[in-house]
Amino acid sequence: MSTTTMETFKGFDDRDFEVFEISGLESRMDALIERVRPKFHFLGESISQFLGGLCQEEMFTHVAKHARRTVNAPNDSWVAFANNKRGYKAHPHFQIGLWSTHVFVQFAIIYECPNKNIFAERALGELDSIRSAVPDHYVWSKDHMVPTGLTHSDLSEEDLADLLTRLKTVKASELTCGIHIQRGDPLLADGEAFIQLVESTFRTLLPLYRLAFA
Repeated sequence: MSTTTMETFKGFDDRDFEVFEISGLESRMDALIERVRPKFHFLGESISQFLGGLCQEEMFTHVAKHARRTVNAPNDSWVAFANNKRGYKAHPHFQIGLWSTHVFVQFAIIYECPNKNIFAERALGELDSIRSAVPDHYVWSKDHMVPTGLTHSDLSEEDLADLLTRLKTVKASELTCGIHIQRGDPLLADGEAFIQLVESTFRTLLPLYRLAFA
């Protein structure tokens, strides 16, 4: 059940991003739980139904709890969507999340996923179609722990092949692909427009998700 009483999604505002500028684990977590997590729960309820129809399978919501942290405060947070009720890290999944600088909406395969090499092999075989299907402004990353990435338009075919080959051959490797919406972008204050963009982005990323299960 959602922890928020919002009837419609209100979007993200500057106070949400300021959470990640608060010093100290306890203080930052208190603000994260109060300000941001209710929005993640709301998006979870809305987007999981959409993704279920899109992917033609039940999709479950997983809001990051950061429960293992004892010293260092989280620098980002997110809600993930996967076809597994118990967890998402070992499965290809979708994410919506925040850093202090931007919102990200992306497809992800992180290092815990045991079949990431299978996805990489299939993606390498579809390299041309991936290059043409992914919009120029989308961002690739080989490390979900850092906020920056590689813009699709800046990647050569060889660069993209290298990312996928690394995913296939390096045990601790991972890959994400999606959009970054910068802090202060007026779209973030329009909840309805934001949800429409999320849905459009996940439609665009669906072929990547399907490669993981082909």
